[in-house]
Amino acid sequence: MRLRNVKDAYQIVASSPYVVVPTKELYGNFKSLFNNDNPICLEIGMGKGDFIIGNAKRFPNINFIGVEKYESVMVRAIQKLEMEDLPNLKLIRMDANTIDLIFDHEISTLFLNFSDPWPKKRHARRRLTSEIFLNKYDSIFASDPHIIQKTDNIGLFAYSLSSLSINGYTLERVSLDLEHEDDIENIETEYEKKFKSKGVKINYLDAVKYLEK
Repeated sequence: MRLRNVKDAYQIVASSPYVVVPTKELYGNFKSLFNNDNPICLEIGMGKGDFIIGNAKRFPNINFIGVEKYESVMVRAIQKLEMEDLPNLKLIRMDANTIDLIFDHEISTLFLNFSDPWPKKRHARRRLTSEIFLNKYDSIFASDPHIIQKTDNIGLFAYSLSSLSINGYTLERVSLDLEHEDDIENIETEYEKKFKSKGVKINYLDAVKYLEK
């Protein structure tokens, strides 16, 4: 993905009421930002925000946090929020590598939408469904780890199916053509809309790691 510099992106991101800077006081206590005990869903790599904003609008009784590494990308989501009032949405600019240092047993569902596939074998550990990341996620979930993934990249999808299964996840739902799954409630990302217009099929999985009681 080619990133374009956005003038004053840092200032726009820093001044947005939706953007949160993680602190040790928030670790394990992100519900304090929302002033309720509703479930918290997290999207890593929120991009320009279509998915996370759409979910926050559709499900006011669920809290959503969007994570994005690049200010020049996050700023586009913030611009879309200028005329919105969504108390159930927060954004964090951060690298996913530190995800386990930010959240502690408080996330209900993790969304991984159109993540970088890192196609070269030597870069496999960087994929967001690698064992390294799955181990990090274990400590962020409030209960049974729950991951939903969408991707156009069949190589990453095959890798994810294998990695999740090996690491104890049950694949509750798998689709190689999400557009034609009428019973899956889907909010499209900006990438998804682009791919759909070109006839590219979207791969989808819903996986849960059931913990022993």
